Amino acid sequence: MTGDLLIENLAEVATAEGISPRRGSEQGRVRRTRHSEGIEVLCREGRIAFVGPAAERRASFGDLSDLPRLDGKRGTLIPGFVDPHTHIPWAGTRETELFERLAGKTYQAIAAEGGGILSTVAATRRASEDEITGNVLRHLDWMLAGGTTTIEAKSGYGLNLADEMKQLVALQRAAAEHPVRVLPTLLAAHEVPPEHRADAGGRARYVDLICDEIVPAVAARGLARFCDVFCEAGVFSPEESRRVLEAGIRHGLAPRLHADEFADSGGAELAAELGALSADHLMAVSERGIEALAGSGVTAVLLPGTSFFLKKERYAPARRMIEAGIPVALATDCNPGSSYTESMPMIVTLAVFALGLSVEESLTAATLNAACCLGVGDEVGTIEIGKRADLALLDAPNLLHLAYHYGVNPIAAVVREGRLVYRSGGRIV
Repeated sequence: MTGDLLIENLAEVATAEGISPRRGSEQGRVRRTRHSEGIEVLCREGRIAFVGPAAERRASFGDLSDLPRLDGKRGTLIPGFVDPHTHIPWAGTRETELFERLAGKTYQAIAAEGGGILSTVAATRRASEDEITGNVLRHLDWMLAGGTTTIEAKSGYGLNLADEMKQLVALQRAAAEHPVRVLPTLLAAHEVPPEHRADAGGRARYVDLICDEIVPAVAARGLARFCDVFCEAGVFSPEESRRVLEAGIRHGLAPRLHADEFADSGGAELAAELGALSADHLMAVSERGIEALAGSGVTAVLLPGTSFFLKKERYAPARRMIEAGIPVALATDCNPGSSYTESMPMIVTLAVFALGLSVEESLTAATLNAACCLGVGDEVGTIEIGKRADLALLDAPNLLHLAYHYGVNPIAAVVREGRLVYRSGGRIV
């Protein structure tokens, strides 16, 4: 997949810098390179070899007349988006639930009536591995069209060994034939399945099943990098969540948490205690939870699309987290029930208008900080010499248009490891 490419005639290159997550005032530090004669980016063997004015590139590398070229058309080049929280291996849709919610029914009430996550579980269990693989490929196409080059993707709609494995194998198969890099997560602790709800001991047996069978089997086949759990009132308690995540750690799966989405569940504190890579959602995080995350090294992955889609008045307190020195990342939470979008540009728009982040803070959150919380910040997330050439070209004269011109797809082209893989209009096979 790696290649050589010269991207020329750029109005601006905008990127965070470094291999560690940015926090506090540093989160808004973005290098914006401009020059009257245009900026160029040279990719060699899939990595960035030069960023700067065209004259400097010619002086250092010659005319490079034999190299493939991409005309930037006075657009803006940014790192490819990194989406660190998605649920894309699913079957079925839940559009009727959306309109029930718009009519006043709560997400929790729909779930209590057999809808919600369990509705998708039923559809995913019925679907074949081939069907789920095809669905994943469609989601990846939409993500690529939005400038995303790396994602995390969770299971969690199987809730038994066979169907969790089916989801993860489908992810693996889709990733093998698509330009978007996929980093898989085991989320067997997404909900308690119906067959374990019939008696008082069923819930405990399901946690045992996750820890004793599902985690070891998934780890043995190398189907996941991470282990996640939905730590939330009415789902999994902090004690149950700790058991699952510690089982994952024992088998080499790094911990992540769905934390404090609807209520202060103690998820943020548990993430800090375990040194998780991320605590995600945090719409209802307490001040105590924020203090625990501060200085812990845990990244707060915020999902404003979920608040928007669920019509919640409450969004995660992003500004308070940045003031506390917590690195903040952004993600789509792409799923069929509470945030059906693959678009990171949409999430950046919501981050600016609903979370109160600057465009620069949002760019860092959607690139470098997101990459770091997936353990790949040394490879992707910035436009710097030596990093992988995963890049998104905006049809815009500067970075500010990423939020200013909303409601359109601003992506003109996408480069993955130095190869052009998408132009406005479709994926390049």
